[in-house]
Amino acid sequence: MRRYKYQISNCKTAFIITVLLGIFATAHTASATLTAKANHDHIEVNFFYHGSTVSVSGITDPGTELIIKIASPEGHESLKQKGKVGGILWMNVGTLKFEHVPNLYSIHSTRKLEEMLEQKELDRFVIGLPALNRHAELNPSSGEDEKTKWFGEFVKYKESSKLYASSSGRIEMKEKDGKQSYYINTEWPYQAPPGDYLVTVYAVKNGKVVETAEAKVNVEQVGLVKTLAGMAKNNAVLYGLISIISALGAGFGVGLVFKKGGGAH
Repeated sequence: MRRYKYQISNCKTAFIITVLLGIFATAHTASATLTAKANHDHIEVNFFYHGSTVSVSGITDPGTELIIKIASPEGHESLKQKGKVGGILWMNVGTLKFEHVPNLYSIHSTRKLEEMLEQKELDRFVIGLPALNRHAELNPSSGEDEKTKWFGEFVKYKESSKLYASSSGRIEMKEKDGKQSYYINTEWPYQAPPGDYLVTVYAVKNGKVVETAEAKVNVEQVGLVKTLAGMAKNNAVLYGLISIISALGAGFGVGLVFKKGGGAH
């Protein structure tokens, strides 16, 4: 009887070891080498600032497809709702708030997203505008059709401000010494406010995300721009006086130019 129990115990142990080895082997084959670097990762906002560029590069395994997401932290964004008042005038009739959406959202991929990943996987990592729509919440809440409609208007506004962008096929891939390097150069909009932004690179194999790598981009106000921004936040009265004096000075200067030029014709 004891020998029988001992044999059963050994069989269980062998089975557990086999299962663990199988899991380890599956995880090993499903992973991918992946690195990510953002250059430049520190953007200074001064009086001469009018946007910048940020490149993302790194290495991954050959045969791996990539998705690069650049986004600010999730928060809430407002959208003015317009409608006819009295059946005549178009006016703001309310404010819609989207929760869990980033101020900046940029997606770049080696192929079209729907060709690379299933919807479930896209939703899991919030990759692409349809996934972001499903992830976001609309207040005041309404039906899915209304939410999709207003989310579309929200995206149009963001795209016009160059804060939302997407592309496919622009990531440069080169293979050398058994590794695959990648590179993409992206426009950084001047409308993006100061703060920390996250660059996430997803390695995709067989329709699944198998590895991720991250890098950060920091946007910081410097010099007089930082001083004035701090003044506007902490000393609104003084900031208002300086703004008025600056406006008067600019108007006086323009008046002198026209007077010197002989005035009106």
